[in-house]
Amino acid sequence: MKTLSTLTTAAALLATTASSVFAQCSNDTWNKIMDRGTIVVGVKADTKPWGYLNSDGSLIGMEADMAAQVAETLGVELELVGVQSSNRMQFLEQGKIDLMIATMSDRADRRDIVGVVQPNYYTSGTNIMAPKALGFTDWSQLKDKPVCGKQGAFYNKIIEERHGAEVIAFTGNAEAKQALRDKKCVAWVYDDSSIAADLASGEYGDYEMPLKTEDDNPWGLAVPKGEESCVFGKFMSGMQYGWLQSGELLELEKKWGIQQSQFLIDQQDRFVDWLSE
Repeated sequence: MKTLSTLTTAAALLATTASSVFAQCSNDTWNKIMDRGTIVVGVKADTKPWGYLNSDGSLIGMEADMAAQVAETLGVELELVGVQSSNRMQFLEQGKIDLMIATMSDRADRRDIVGVVQPNYYTSGTNIMAPKALGFTDWSQLKDKPVCGKQGAFYNKIIEERHGAEVIAFTGNAEAKQALRDKKCVAWVYDDSSIAADLASGEYGDYEMPLKTEDDNPWGLAVPKGEESCVFGKFMSGMQYGWLQSGELLELEKKWGIQQSQFLIDQQDRFVDWLSE
């Protein structure tokens, strides 16, 4: 009887806590979207091919396509707003956008400000761009070789200590990539999402990103902080789960010429429907 009483008390406390959590959900943004019949989504305007301005001034890219799928699923119109790394969280906080899908790394300090919804939909990390002719297949092949990098990048020291490369650091990416073209180094080390964008541009046909990405940092989309655990947050969690399970994001990578992400392959395997096999 004592055990039953304890379990009953625990269940009551859990129910009270759950009720309290849901009672705090005003669902203001969700209701606003539904009332006006439009969702306003912030995407990058300067990060090709994830989000950038087309020749006619419209915002396009992989994350713009994701935003379009959100609107279609909700049955509302889509309005895209261009954001930058410096203002994307502020735009969400200030209500200038309802949702942010803008190449944002998921970090603890950012979770304190905006509602980063799980599961993460993408990731980026450290990789290299190198001439295809060199045939790199493993990080160990960079040992004692000159590698171009950007001054101040945290991964310069990592690949020197971990893989024995000799980093030549430049003040900017343009200078580093030109040095690579001039054969002053065997590779350029940088964020793999930026390298993927360069390769997708068609300007680096003789180059590749041949190695396994290291030090992955997942990306998170975000809803307003107060709606993270409410209707809007739960809905976006479901959207991300569906994208990962279905392989839809792998298809969008193909559409936008982005090198296939091992992260997305792994996530599709992780979320596979066991009855479909």
